[in-house]
Amino acid sequence: MSRLHTENHLVSRIGWLRAAVLGANDGIVSTASLIVGVASAAAGTSEVLVAGVAGLVAGAMSMAAGEYVSVSSQSDTEHADLDRERGELETQPEFEREELAQIYVKRGLTTDLAHAVADQLMAKDALAAHAHDELGISEMTTARPIQAAFTSAATFAVGAAMPLAMVLVAPTASLVWVVSAASLLFLAFLGAIGAKAGGANVMKATLRVTFWGAFAMALTAGIGVLVGTAV
Repeated sequence: MSRLHTENHLVSRIGWLRAAVLGANDGIVSTASLIVGVASAAAGTSEVLVAGVAGLVAGAMSMAAGEYVSVSSQSDTEHADLDRERGELETQPEFEREELAQIYVKRGLTTDLAHAVADQLMAKDALAAHAHDELGISEMTTARPIQAAFTSAATFAVGAAMPLAMVLVAPTASLVWVVSAASLLFLAFLGAIGAKAGGANVMKATLRVTFWGAFAMALTAGIGVLVGTAV
């Protein structure tokens, strides 16, 4: 007795996972860097907190707007391609049938089988067949602007809140070091979670995100010290 074999493909997560990891990572790095830079300029806790909150709000809105515009552009391109393909299917169906069949021939099917497959798929849903095999557009990878925008804004805010919370509990004298250390731990955790969810190498992802986070904070801390000294 045959049993149904169920598979869970991680590519189905690529849309929201990319936006979520980017948003949270940017939230931690940019807010922590901002806090470290301002604190290094000898600013008080209240000034650092105000700067951090402003960075959180501005960053979340910027991420939402940026993701929406970017993914909308991708969505517009996909719809334009689908409209063009729909028109070609109406005006030259035989040419489109042959085009689809040749795609299957290049993948290894015989000419007769390729034409038979093309006929059956086009009989069911011609546009879907061409969208998937000719244009590379599928339900799993299609652009979703609103989802990407909300995901990026929400995860940015969550990421930014982590180093911001450290400002409330860290002594003023060691604020820079506490925020830096905590933020690197947050980044390492985020890198591991993102890699695990996407099926990637956990160690590689963790080291990559931690390194760039440390570099960004060290750079802004140096600038903060220079500005604070000059002022």
